[in-house]
Amino acid sequence: MTSLAECNQLLFYVNGRKILEKNADPEVMLLPYLREKLLLTGTKYGCGGGGCGACTVMVSTIHPITKKIIHYSANACLLPVCSLHGAAITTVEGIGSTTSRLHPVQERIAKAHGSQCGFCTPGMVMSMYSLLRNHPQPTMQQINEALGGNLCRCTGYRPIVDGCKTFCNKADCCQLKENGTCNVNGDTIKSNGVNGVNGLNEAQDSVSGDVCTGLFKEDNFLPLDPTQELIFPPELILMDNENQKELIFRGQRMTWFSPASLQELLNLKVQYPKAPLVVGNTAVGPEMKFRGIFHPVIIFPARIVELHLVTERDTGITFGAACSLTVLKDTLYNAVSRLPEEKTKLFRVLLQQLGTLGGAQIRNTASLGGNIISRSTTSDLNPVLAAGGCVLNLASKDGTKQVPLDESFFAASGSSFPKPQEILVSVHIPYSRKGDHVFAIRQAQRRENALPIVIAGMKVQIEENRDVIKTICIFYGGVGATTMCAKETSRRLVGKHWDEDMLSEACKLILEEIRLNPSAPGGMVEYKRALTVSFLFKFYLEVLRALSQLDPNNPDISALKRFDSTPSEHIQTYQNVPEEQPDCDPVGRPIMHRSGIKQATGEAIYTDDMPPVAGELYVRLVTSSRAHANIVSMDFSEALAQPGVVDIITADDFPGTSECTLDDGTVQILARGKVLCVGQVICAVLANTPDEAKKAAAKVNIVYENLEPVILTIEEAINNNSFYQPQRQLEVGNVEEAFQSADQVHEGEVYISGQEHFYMETQSIRAVPKGEDGEMDVYLATQDPTHTQSLLCAALNVPANRIACHVKRVGGAFGGKATKTGHLAAITAVAANKTKRAVRCVLERGDDMLITGGRHPYLGKYKVGFMNDGHVTAVDVSYFNNAGSSSDDSVLVVEIGLMNMDNAYKIPNLRCKGSACKTNLPSNTAFRGFGYPQAAFVTETWMSEISIKTGLPPEKVREINLHRGIGQTHLKQEIDARTLIMCWNECMEKSSYHNRRMAIEEFNKQNYWKKKGLAIIPMKFPIGSIVKFFGQAAALVHVYLDGTVLVSHGGVEMGQGVHTKIMQIASRELQIPISNVHVVETSTASVPNTMTSGGSLGTDVNGMAVKSACQKLLQRLEPIKEANPKGSWKDWVNEAFLQSISLSATGFFRGFGREMNWDKGEGNPAHYFVFGVACSEVEIDCLTGDHKNLRTDIVMDIGCSINPAVDIGQIEGAFVQGLGLFTIEELKFSPQGVLYTRGPAQYKIPAVCDIPEQFYVSLLTDVPNPHAIYSSKGVGEPALFLGSSIYFAIKDALTYARKERGMSELFTLNSPATPEKIRMACGDRFTNMIPKDAPGTYNPWAINV
Repeated sequence: MTSLAECNQLLFYVNGRKILEKNADPEVMLLPYLREKLLLTGTKYGCGGGGCGACTVMVSTIHPITKKIIHYSANACLLPVCSLHGAAITTVEGIGSTTSRLHPVQERIAKAHGSQCGFCTPGMVMSMYSLLRNHPQPTMQQINEALGGNLCRCTGYRPIVDGCKTFCNKADCCQLKENGTCNVNGDTIKSNGVNGVNGLNEAQDSVSGDVCTGLFKEDNFLPLDPTQELIFPPELILMDNENQKELIFRGQRMTWFSPASLQELLNLKVQYPKAPLVVGNTAVGPEMKFRGIFHPVIIFPARIVELHLVTERDTGITFGAACSLTVLKDTLYNAVSRLPEEKTKLFRVLLQQLGTLGGAQIRNTASLGGNIISRSTTSDLNPVLAAGGCVLNLASKDGTKQVPLDESFFAASGSSFPKPQEILVSVHIPYSRKGDHVFAIRQAQRRENALPIVIAGMKVQIEENRDVIKTICIFYGGVGATTMCAKETSRRLVGKHWDEDMLSEACKLILEEIRLNPSAPGGMVEYKRALTVSFLFKFYLEVLRALSQLDPNNPDISALKRFDSTPSEHIQTYQNVPEEQPDCDPVGRPIMHRSGIKQATGEAIYTDDMPPVAGELYVRLVTSSRAHANIVSMDFSEALAQPGVVDIITADDFPGTSECTLDDGTVQILARGKVLCVGQVICAVLANTPDEAKKAAAKVNIVYENLEPVILTIEEAINNNSFYQPQRQLEVGNVEEAFQSADQVHEGEVYISGQEHFYMETQSIRAVPKGEDGEMDVYLATQDPTHTQSLLCAALNVPANRIACHVKRVGGAFGGKATKTGHLAAITAVAANKTKRAVRCVLERGDDMLITGGRHPYLGKYKVGFMNDGHVTAVDVSYFNNAGSSSDDSVLVVEIGLMNMDNAYKIPNLRCKGSACKTNLPSNTAFRGFGYPQAAFVTETWMSEISIKTGLPPEKVREINLHRGIGQTHLKQEIDARTLIMCWNECMEKSSYHNRRMAIEEFNKQNYWKKKGLAIIPMKFPIGSIVKFFGQAAALVHVYLDGTVLVSHGGVEMGQGVHTKIMQIASRELQIPISNVHVVETSTASVPNTMTSGGSLGTDVNGMAVKSACQKLLQRLEPIKEANPKGSWKDWVNEAFLQSISLSATGFFRGFGREMNWDKGEGNPAHYFVFGVACSEVEIDCLTGDHKNLRTDIVMDIGCSINPAVDIGQIEGAFVQGLGLFTIEELKFSPQGVLYTRGPAQYKIPAVCDIPEQFYVSLLTDVPNPHAIYSSKGVGEPALFLGSSIYFAIKDALTYARKERGMSELFTLNSPATPEKIRMACGDRFTNMIPKDAPGTYNPWAINV
């Protein structure tokens, strides 16, 4: 290895500041370097694998060939600092701040309401900023591509896109100024509201007393001025002009070589034949991080000129192996635009693949050569490059050679596979020849930025003037360990006519040659088999069409049609404030989230952004690898011997109890003697750095003794009678008699999978001992600081007045930071108590997903009686949720589900039972909707089936059973459903439901392989509590002598805008400008005994408490105001001080006083209901299972909105999260209970490509709610269930397809409606020809839990 003296200094710039690193460690990525070394915490950790975009930065460098300065977005989590020599990095802090000057990107995303929890916002800002550095007036396509690698869990993307859209060339975007106008009778008049950081009159134009559209206006936005950007450092330009030399960086375990010439590279490969070549680190980086693969030597060849050369030749274009995929894409695009189509057929299909490959950040850094050399089975390019006849140019010390990219290369044997000393210099991509037909197709869980499930690259050459196959190549990815070549199939097809007989034979040959073991990794085996032949069929049709042999009237032609595309349009409609409302009163106006600007500049502080104190330690949790086992022994000796390790915390280290008491027994915070699931926390390693803790945790040696039974699935729990108590039941009316008198009785069952919270900020806790009296400050991201406080007190055996829990803000929660955070905080606090040092626990994404559980999977078994006119007369349904290894909130989730299983319908006779299944999985917990989405989904499933059984339209069946007027729920609670019918009627009208239904029927008649579906789904969501004490809240309001007001309350800000609304409430009550009001962090030291922030209650209860406190203060000031009516607020406050009148007040709200009586099976738990209706239209591809969300109309009754921007943002965000639950997101467990889906690479949440192209949200007007503050309603959770309208639209489309194919219209479609389930529900000749594997004859790769 190289000596330290031989090492070079690393030089790069960050935000214009020179960074000179004398001891650069090749193992250090840019993200921790920015956050820990440079204290630039605006760049966030979201996943560590380049899958979420939270860590996006802009890299500026000098192109080695053109010598031009190039700018591109990249994932800081994948960039080794050693790769940045000579580069300039720009982070979110470097483009603007609240203390200097905002950048227009930061301002527009914030003021367009594109930041809720704010954790993803810096990454979004930097992706858009990088685009603008290259394209100051981008097109919508460029914007969507730029944002495609960034995930957001809060907003639903629409406001982010709308903010970015303001940079478009006006000719390219139709919806710009309209975003901020409100027209009545063609007139646009006065301003309505607040939107700036503090100021008024920056929101949309609107009309008093009428309906407004749009939530912001762009007239006052800062203009984009490219001349104001940071310049590329001149020193780096001079350095680039100097003679290049080899660079060497050496860390404790790894050496990094950066050769400057091809010869140096070849010499290194002789010396270190096993060393990988790294350019973008998009393959080797995740391997090292997630699979534990270690390379002592890394070679970085990106500075070598020959590896970047792009050369056009007579036969094609040769690309240097280090060319990024973006360079490949841009070059191919340029070639396609100027060369004859016949020559560019291969280029065109490669461009098609590049359009969905990864996000922009990955394409900007990943190299063409790396993509090929990885031989990944999920490569989007390799099957196409191989089918296209690409040639690899290899070099070694012994010379150069050319080898074809063929099956022997992928088999890692034969002459095509590079020897250890050889390197890939370039790739020759040939022009297409006359008679060539090239085809590529992929299918993934999500259309963009998702690895393909199956991908195919195919090329055929047809003899001139004949339809005879001259040569054919077929390659598949996703169906083996690497790219697979159907060589024998191709050989036997040569000489065949391109006709139906050939197709039939080809399909049989493919299925014989491309054999998939039923236990193959990745699962979905039958689906993959169906895709191999479905893709071949599409290729067959494509060639037929190119040969002019496909009759335009042939029904198969629809297989080649692209999904319908409509102009993107997003409209939000809401009620304007009353004309008489004072301009300074902010209630009812679309005010920007109070931290929106700070979040967009990276200045908003989250738990892990807090700077460490001296001696701060880091926690790494050690979790069980067995689902049910005794712990025989634990050996810590090797772990404790690792560098930097301070201690290991076990259950024996708890001064108090190491158990948490639940309704059904106790749960161990750290396992003691036994583990009950894979992922249960056993111990915690403490070290000086996160990396040291991680390495040491891997050295903890635990010996297990397996126990039986291992119960993983709901069915296994039912068979083993494994349930938590109590099991609940409700019964209303005479169910059996109603079944007897019903015209029809129908039975069925449906399953809905679980859902990962995927909050962007992983679980984060800091415990800081204060050094005396057992006091400790705990800073954390939790929804329930009081619950956490009580757990810590029990664990540490100290009274509550010694522990202060502080929550500044939470980067997304959705229920996942209520109970689970408390357990992690207890471990962290015990560690801090034992070591007397500050301790930080921040989970990596994979550990977070493994440990913390998520939404409960549900199984619903139902029997429903109904009349032939669609009226439901009787229902008997049993619900089973998979609770996991502890009860957590699972019984309560069952109860909420039972209380709201009627959804929006009046059911006269019903019996419903609910059970929480005790299994050996990580315990599931609260999640937005809390059991309601699963229970209502079961209800809507049998509602849709009644439609089929009666032959009535589904909307008629739903409408006829809706709650109407004032009536009773099945809990005997009064319900006023008048606004439910208003929502239904308005949604039917706004969506043009009947006209679109007729258009869809016509479309479906004419398109055999594409089908559209339409569904309209109602929603009734309760806001209230099932126990009387729940819903109480307190607040503390201080008024200072300068007239400013400080508010502290018990609600936690996690993106839902509760602090913003609280500021509006305080502003109105005190009649002062909102700029005078500040909301401080939530803390148990200022407001004690708080309730968890959840259930959409935050503003309802805390707002009332703040209002109470403000009214006390006003009452005290009233005599002063009467004595000096012309005085100012500040005058009155100062006079009160002089008169010794207290300027501090507490406020309290007792709650709703409501409860549920399970003994009687009745109660009044709902204080009121939120109503809504969504109508969605989709299009599906029957051959692939792909679908596109075309349009969604949502109409909601949320009373009188306190802040329409916040509320509509919550509706859209919840809807898109629901869309994910019902169509995309799928947790996968092994038969041993191991969670496979532990990051964004495996688990897909909706991306910007998934929002409906046309997305309309309307709030009912003139519907005040007398039961909540300012006649408003809670809004955070209800709209999530409306995402099921996408699912039912898919099912509607499938029903058309199945009916046309002679299949039953009654079928089970378990949720989520993934591409696999959509494709396999469309039975056809291709699904009929694939081999089927009988259950029980093999061990599946994954199971439904």
